[in-house]
Amino acid sequence: MTRKSGHSGHQCWSSGVYFEFQRGKPRVKVDENETVLVSGNVEMLYLRDLTYHPPACHTPILKSIHLQVAPQQLGLVIGPSGSGKSTLLEILAGLAAPTTGKVFWREQELTPMHLEQLSGLVFQFPERHFCGSTILEELRLGHPELTRDRITEALTEVGLAHLPMSTAPHALSGGQQRRLALAVQLIRQPHLLLLDEPTAGLDWSMRQQVVNLLAKLKNHWSLLVVSHDASELIDIADRCWMLHQGELTPISSTELRAKNQRSQVALPEKPCR
Repeated sequence: MTRKSGHSGHQCWSSGVYFEFQRGKPRVKVDENETVLVSGNVEMLYLRDLTYHPPACHTPILKSIHLQVAPQQLGLVIGPSGSGKSTLLEILAGLAAPTTGKVFWREQELTPMHLEQLSGLVFQFPERHFCGSTILEELRLGHPELTRDRITEALTEVGLAHLPMSTAPHALSGGQQRRLALAVQLIRQPHLLLLDEPTAGLDWSMRQQVVNLLAKLKNHWSLLVVSHDASELIDIADRCWMLHQGELTPISSTELRAKNQRSQVALPEKPCR
């Protein structure tokens, strides 16, 4: 498989099928002459009957998961610690392979390698994983060819273009560090952004900054966010699911909001993750 990246998106060949992922304009090209443009609200990414059951666990971490992610929408998965939220994101990022079930881009089955090209994953507490001594160095890690214009574009998208690129990542506020972590992924020009507990550990004002940024980013990207707390994310979510003991259930935002207001009691935790 080969891949090339640019401002408009990225492309790869695999199994005789050509994928072209563009922000807001996803395409699937079945040969050099035929391109299918996926428009509007057509679903693009499907998980069909996906199960993840590592040998070390007595029961599956994820059980028969069905999920669809649409263009320029934010999907929200709510569940307690140990419910399998992070595992789900790792599979969608190509970092883990499902035990059974399949992932599709429209009708084309995707491998973990395809998903690595398609997705950008922001881990929980991403600031703990910064390696660069400056913002510029952090953004260029693994991408030495990046131009200043490309870097500035990513920083502008997350509201950090006003900071000197010589600033140390660990000198940033908590909210700015989360924004930088998003910029690191946007540099890769993914089509799907995956976020694990993006507001965890932040104070109220910084959480609101992150939520407002996610609402803005979905104008260009599809987002899937997992969290144990729905309260601040419901209003910007287009679709919601509950994940409990590995089982994913769709839930309307209205129902989720009512459920969240009735009780803040966490569901029992599962030890294996």
